[in-house]
Amino acid sequence: MAGNLTQDEARERGRLLSVESYEVHVDLTGGPDTFRSTTVVRFTWNTEPGPGTATFAELADADVHEAVLNGVPLPAGSVRDGRIALTGLAAVNELRVVADCRYSRTGEGLHRFTDPADDRTYLYSQFATADAQRVFACFDQPDLKARLELTVTAPDGWEVLSNSAVDEPVPGPSGTVWHFPPTEPLPTYALALVAGPYHVAHDEYRAEDGRVVPLRALCRASLAEHLDADVVFDITKRGFGFLQGLFATPYPFTKYDQIFAPEFNVGAMENAACVTVNEKYVFRSRPTALLRERRAETLLHELAHMWFGDLVTMRWWDDLWLNESFATYAGVLAQSEVTEWTGAWATFAALRKAEAYRQDQLPSTHPIAADIPDIAATEVNFDGITYLKGASVLKQLVAYVGRDNFEAAIRTYIRRHAWGSTTLADLLRALEETSGRDLAAWSQEWLETSGVNTLHAEYETDADGRITRCTVVQAAPESSPVLRSHRMAIGLYDRGPDGITRRHRVETDVTGARTDVPALVGERLPELLLLNDDDLTYAKVRLDERSLRTVLGGIGEIRDPLAAAQVWTIAWNMTRDALLPARDYVALVVSGLGSVTDATLAQTLLDQARKAVHDYADPAWRDTGLEILAEAAHGLLRTAEPGSELQLVYAQAFLQAAASPAHLRVLRDILDGNAGFPGLEADADLRWALLRRLVARGAAGPDDIDTELRGDRSAAGVRNAVVCRAALPTPEAKEAAWQRMLAADLPNSLLRANLEGFTEPDHRDLLEPFADRYFAEVRRMWAERPGGNAQRFAREAFPAGAVSERTLASADAAASADGVPAALRRLLVEGRDEVARAVRARRCDARSSTTTLV
Repeated sequence: MAGNLTQDEARERGRLLSVESYEVHVDLTGGPDTFRSTTVVRFTWNTEPGPGTATFAELADADVHEAVLNGVPLPAGSVRDGRIALTGLAAVNELRVVADCRYSRTGEGLHRFTDPADDRTYLYSQFATADAQRVFACFDQPDLKARLELTVTAPDGWEVLSNSAVDEPVPGPSGTVWHFPPTEPLPTYALALVAGPYHVAHDEYRAEDGRVVPLRALCRASLAEHLDADVVFDITKRGFGFLQGLFATPYPFTKYDQIFAPEFNVGAMENAACVTVNEKYVFRSRPTALLRERRAETLLHELAHMWFGDLVTMRWWDDLWLNESFATYAGVLAQSEVTEWTGAWATFAALRKAEAYRQDQLPSTHPIAADIPDIAATEVNFDGITYLKGASVLKQLVAYVGRDNFEAAIRTYIRRHAWGSTTLADLLRALEETSGRDLAAWSQEWLETSGVNTLHAEYETDADGRITRCTVVQAAPESSPVLRSHRMAIGLYDRGPDGITRRHRVETDVTGARTDVPALVGERLPELLLLNDDDLTYAKVRLDERSLRTVLGGIGEIRDPLAAAQVWTIAWNMTRDALLPARDYVALVVSGLGSVTDATLAQTLLDQARKAVHDYADPAWRDTGLEILAEAAHGLLRTAEPGSELQLVYAQAFLQAAASPAHLRVLRDILDGNAGFPGLEADADLRWALLRRLVARGAAGPDDIDTELRGDRSAAGVRNAVVCRAALPTPEAKEAAWQRMLAADLPNSLLRANLEGFTEPDHRDLLEPFADRYFAEVRRMWAERPGGNAQRFAREAFPAGAVSERTLASADAAASADGVPAALRRLLVEGRDEVARAVRARRCDARSSTTTLV
């Protein structure tokens, strides 16, 4: 973020002025550090102007050459600390600013990247939340939407893209001139500028009404051979058809570009009609099923933003969920109904919703509709609450009001507020109109409070084993004692010749501390009584003793994918809550993994099992846990179908757990092509993953890294080499990585790479000396580094592996120090909570000297 605008400032500025248009000319033909930006912004004053009428515009990190308001140069000192003071305003105003702005190497503003494979330079913008001001003078807040007319002078041979379709480029004195006609009114954060010698693939979407929308997919030239544009376009076109029907509103722009951007900080960004996507979704090696599924979800999420976010924009960042929760819900819904990923909701339950539960149990949890006092608070709110809990609650709302009513309300909302800005009240009004329900209480419970409820069942039976009473018991955490209303299904599952299958299902409303379920009276007691069957509501579920025994003894027999995902989530939550020993969770995964046919779920379970070993198990059992996991994955790898997605999942799980000399020799054989696993190709990314594990365990060294890098001089190769060097198991390697991370000029991609290798879970003894150093440096890094890099260091360098009371005390002291920024305090408190959870889980595991499941 460039400037820390407060909500009060934004509200006042939004009341006083309306922005009509921006005319921006950007010259990209200068040197590698700066570019010339010329802005003409026209705006009106909404009240009677007078001598003291004043406001401000923003322009960050720039050398201003000219600033003229209504034909009069601004006084000296008017541009200070990223703000342009504007006084003596008229009813209609024109501000002209000429400045040299700086390219970014950290992913904000206009990011500049040079490809090590061919020395070509690529640019792309990233303006959310408040970085448009790094490229042109503007009123950088979401509700001051305006039309943007952009002209770009770029080197000959480049492609240039923005939000509107370009006019025919023409030669200029220093390069090619690209003109983009004015857009519809857009928020500053959704404006875009992309430039460079990008490879371009073309297609089009033909709507049922005859409209044709040109489609493009772009990536760096050196990645062109790996861009599966046909798959990207297929997902996109399926999304177009589904979302236009869902929203009953035609796609609001004239074209749709998707640019796979290097060194991108996030998964993707919904710039109107010009979406930037993380380059990890161009697969230069064979991707896992999870990565393919996540790419589809990401592409559909961003497409949904063309309506929720760009066409209709939240007024301020406290309603960020109006963008993100809806885009997540709509994206997963589209994925489940019109793509190959028909089980997308099962993946959501097992993986994405699990992250929402994790985030919602941190001390820093917040309501979905959060109170955001300033931009700094927004920066750390792009989290599991805003995206994933919000989408989970929307799924619950659909069950509550009915899907037809929900979709009718969404259509009314979009039609009513097109090209405008909204708040939560606007959405609730539309929902109440179509459903006939008063949603004030629902909003208070679900959107305006935080925390996750826990549900469990109590029952009584007669002599014949039939239920005479069944009660759903609801609890809430002390920090947020809110008992909510849940629309929920209850499934009765029994073991039979076809496995554990559902015999009966009832749907009911659960309210208050205790809710009787008379519809279950008379039913035979099942072997598994599953609350929140079909995953309709958002709550943690505990199993009764009989159901838990069924799960622990035969989780692999559950046939319904969504039910299985629910049960796996219950077991994982119990492990995190120190109710199930980590070694028992590992044993559960090992016992049930062979029956998991969905590669995404298999990868999720193996990742969680490995986390259980490293974070939640008694350290004395850690080597045993890794051996159990590695042996299980190796066994499944030997019998997996050659070339299958599961084979790749098992291979990656094996290499991530391999620790014994015998297992490390297998990794070396795979790397050398001598392992004897038909269908498993050691392609570029797998080779680096194998090498990293060998390096981390001391079975390979710097010479091996140099050799691998000579064969892969791509940007990914350079990054992987940095990861491997930081993962060397020596004090010297850790010190070198630490010093690189503290360097002021480290690009975002290399900071991430150093962090990834430095924090290798197997190296916790080596990392202990850096715990105190982290707390000594984090505040300076926060103050001196750009927002994304500051957050990344604060979050990912936190000594989470130093699971001790000393770390808890150090975190408490750092978070409570005078003057610590609120956003940094939040990250410190979150890191501290994860360590405290690990302390509790390790104590639970240590009390379990033997596992009951292996």
